[in-house]
Amino acid sequence: MNALSPAMPKPDHVPAEAVYDFDMFLDEALVTDPHERVRQILREAPRVFWTPRNNGHWVVMGHRENYEASRDTETFSSEMYPREAIEQMMAMFPAGSPRLPTPTPINLDPPDHTKYRAPLNTAFSPKAMLARKEEVRALANSLIDRIVEQGHCDFITDIAEPLPVQVFLKLMGLPLDRQAEFRKLVHEFLAPMTGPMDMITRMRNVADSMKDVILERQSDPREDLISLLWRTEIDGQPMTYETMEDFSVLLFIAGLDTVINGMGYGVRHLAQNPELQQQLRENPKLIVEAAEEILRRYTFTVPSRRVAKDTVLGGWTLKAEDRLMLYLPGADLDAAEFSNPEAYDLNRENKVHIAFGVGPHRCLGSHLARIELQVIYEQMLIRLPEFRLDPAKPPKFHAGNIIAIDSLPLLWG
Repeated sequence: MNALSPAMPKPDHVPAEAVYDFDMFLDEALVTDPHERVRQILREAPRVFWTPRNNGHWVVMGHRENYEASRDTETFSSEMYPREAIEQMMAMFPAGSPRLPTPTPINLDPPDHTKYRAPLNTAFSPKAMLARKEEVRALANSLIDRIVEQGHCDFITDIAEPLPVQVFLKLMGLPLDRQAEFRKLVHEFLAPMTGPMDMITRMRNVADSMKDVILERQSDPREDLISLLWRTEIDGQPMTYETMEDFSVLLFIAGLDTVINGMGYGVRHLAQNPELQQQLRENPKLIVEAAEEILRRYTFTVPSRRVAKDTVLGGWTLKAEDRLMLYLPGADLDAAEFSNPEAYDLNRENKVHIAFGVGPHRCLGSHLARIELQVIYEQMLIRLPEFRLDPAKPPKFHAGNIIAIDSLPLLWG
């Protein structure tokens, strides 16, 4: 059994009835069957609750409350530490110490978020991402080629990880032969943090891993995202190396982890439902709708926010500098928003999920993610006979700001 993080004392402004003991990283049931545990929490806990684990923070489970908090950037800030606090902390370091990269624009609030996100909107537009669809399909087929005859695979390590990671590395202009190194950095970055110094170290490790490529593209631009960003101006000012670090840290973390898990949950659901496999094989046009309902049913991202000023959410008083987690997996399984939410319903009228978030911080890469998800479902159903879970090797998960699948053994034939 996992040893949970230490329990912190309840702050005075948190009433006892608002407390629910939940460790979003180490909860045993969560890492055994994630979305069943989410459903249990929805039944047992308040729609917004405070947990004593991981230094004590709020968890927002309800759909309405997640929607509200995601859009109210003045109250629920993406700047996890106030700028003044970071400046004071950095001033304590000796002169010449490495700077702290800030994942940009995800760790900014409007209006700064808006002007820093603008250069990325074109790069990740539906048209730009659609142009990569056949590249994604070719890579998917090459990965399936390696496993189709053996009758089994671990879908995560054999397909779900290399496909979006290689697409993203090519998009960024990062070397494919460093894929394992980069993935290790992502896992380290997403593990529980012990405090600001831990955050600084992880940010620097990610930024330093890309330093050589960032500098090379400044003098030798190519047709990749890093080169494009070097040609971008912010507020009429030319790009700086510091801002390039900030952009690159965000893109690195977001691009090398999230879609893997979307694919994993989708293929896991297909493997558990042979009748759905058959339905989609007979009518592939349904895959677009099928993919959206999978995203709703198995939402897996948990964005963080800082309470910037005293407020009320879910009936509780939240104080400035409280932390909260937007538990989007709970929002998309909320019975107040979706009829019979635990059921996968391809004909569901309301599939308007918030798996990609909502508001100014809605996922920039959602268009690429949708293409990758739809293509891998298409090619798995075209290239493989009916596939199923390996009963001798159950899936493995880990949790945190991403509810992730580490292993998904499949059989066919």
